[in-house]
Amino acid sequence: MRGKTAEDQRLLELLDPVAEAAGYEIVRLRLMGGEHARRLQIMAETPAGDMNVEDCARLSRAISEIMDAADPIAGEYTLEVSSPGVDRPLTRLKDFETYEGLEARLELDRMAEGRKRFKGQLAGVEDDQVAIDLEGEEETALIPFAWIIEAKLVMTDQLMKRGADGRAARLAADTDTEQDPE
Repeated sequence: MRGKTAEDQRLLELLDPVAEAAGYEIVRLRLMGGEHARRLQIMAETPAGDMNVEDCARLSRAISEIMDAADPIAGEYTLEVSSPGVDRPLTRLKDFETYEGLEARLELDRMAEGRKRFKGQLAGVEDDQVAIDLEGEEETALIPFAWIIEAKLVMTDQLMKRGADGRAARLAADTDTEQDPE
């Protein structure tokens, strides 16, 4: 899910170590467009789940150096590095644990219980399966992570509050650091 195509996967193999060395994790990578005007979109974050404008610029510079040297993409492309955002994609098994209790939409690569799309509250992870409490269902559904091709948090008041609380905590920490630089 972090990369859709074989080309995306090759780029992840090249760029994951670069991101990790710079202190970031690639959440999702997509190479989009045809032969001309392609766009390499990378969503990333720190291990703590943060990603500000300075982080994006820092990671973009690190990736650009490797991309220029390795030249893995034929033709011209634009590099775009961003944070996953509040209603972020869920691409790694750990994301489903981190965002437990929040509402998400999942799309599968096959039919399960007569459908491919599910919406409900994330209920954690059990082995390699995502637990989700579906609307109108009494039992928690377990969906194999390998079956999920697309997953995203749903914009809700709870999600917005969590994002605002996180921003407030980061601002308070930054203010404390500026006032007491040890």
